[in-house]
Amino acid sequence: MLTKDDHARISAAIGEVEQRTRGEIFCVLAREVSHYREVPLGWGALAALLVPPLLILPGLHRLALADIFTSWTDESVHAVEGLIIRTLTIYSLIQAGLFAVVALIVSLPRVRRVMTPRFLKRFRVNQVARRHFVAAGGRHHEPHILIFASLADRQVELVAHEAIHKAVGEGPWNAAVAAVTEGMKTGKPADGFISAIRICGDALAAHFPLEGAPRNQLPNTLLET
Repeated sequence: MLTKDDHARISAAIGEVEQRTRGEIFCVLAREVSHYREVPLGWGALAALLVPPLLILPGLHRLALADIFTSWTDESVHAVEGLIIRTLTIYSLIQAGLFAVVALIVSLPRVRRVMTPRFLKRFRVNQVARRHFVAAGGRHHEPHILIFASLADRQVELVAHEAIHKAVGEGPWNAAVAAVTEGMKTGKPADGFISAIRICGDALAAHFPLEGAPRNQLPNTLLET
């Protein structure tokens, strides 16, 4: 996803800002955090539940117009039974067909990305980002920040210690997220990460200045997954 030069530039940016703060920054760029396999099933089920009634209602309307219920002769009873059986059969076939066709179409990667609800993408990206945060930096007591982005999902998450959020506020984090988002939109994710790193570095340096030599407990290299 990124070139060797991009990785080198990001590592240099992290190393530069960490010379001014005891906090640390690490970055993760994911191609996609989930296959969202439930999305095709959900759209298929929705189509199967909503579309068939719209197709069957005109037939029921014609049944009422025929007024076959006015006299319950043997012929009318057989007509109703046959109509009900045909209607239920057609209804079931339409449901099964719609479910299969819609689920198959939505399972195509490009279609699935478009049809996946934005709230679900945000939720999955947030989950994965927090797992990376805990796995990579949860054991350290020094303040640290994770800048996480998912290319296919077009989502960016910034995760930091609660102490950092209380000290700095939301302003720098929103600006950092906006920088990475803009970088992904313009096809320059490395530039977006570098801008976000500098924004976060300035905030950390202002509230958590360097005390002694940098510890550098977390890698300065961006992780691609």
